[in-house]
Amino acid sequence: MNEIIKAMKERRSIRKFKPDMPKKEDLEQIIEAGLYAANGMGKQATITIAVTNKKLRDKLSAANCKIGGWKDGFDPFYGAPAVLIVLADKNWMNRVYDGSLVMGNMMLAAHSLGLGSIWVHRAKEEFEMPDYQQLLKDLGVEGEWEGIGHCAVGYIDGDLPKAAKRKDSRVYWAE
Repeated sequence: MNEIIKAMKERRSIRKFKPDMPKKEDLEQIIEAGLYAANGMGKQATITIAVTNKKLRDKLSAANCKIGGWKDGFDPFYGAPAVLIVLADKNWMNRVYDGSLVMGNMMLAAHSLGLGSIWVHRAKEEFEMPDYQQLLKDLGVEGEWEGIGHCAVGYIDGDLPKAAKRKDSRVYWAE
C-alpha cells in the first residue's frame, strides 16, 4: 500500500500523551508539512505558532478549558507538551479551508514521525481574546488572524487506538 495512504488510514486522534517534549527537529518537520498544504490560489495565508513553553502551553490549556465549559483542571490538550496553533488571514475567504488542510498535513506528519496528535478546537475564540492578540504582537505577527485549530503533539502514552468501522453509504458514483 502507498505509504501516504497507509498513514491516512492508520493515524488516530490521541487523548493521552507522555510529558516528554518531542525533538525540535520533528516539530520543525511537522510544521514544514503544514507549510506545504494545498491552499486557495497559492495565497499561503496561514501561519503556525509553535508553543513549547510549558507556562504558555498551560495558560492556553486553561483558556481553552474555560471556553469549552469544562471544570478547572481539565486539559483539552490531553497532556501533549507541544501545541502547534494554526491561524489564517481573517480577510481571506478560504481561511478555514486552507487552515484545515494545514492541520491535516501536520497530523499526518506527526504520525509518520511516530508521534501522536489531536486537533483541538477553540483557537478562534482564544485569538479573539486580548491576551492572545497581544501574544501575536509580541511575536511580531502583523495583520488580523483567525484561529483555526490547535495541533497538540507528543509521544503517545499507551496504544494507538483502533479505527472505528467506516460507515456505509458515504460514496456515490456518478458514472
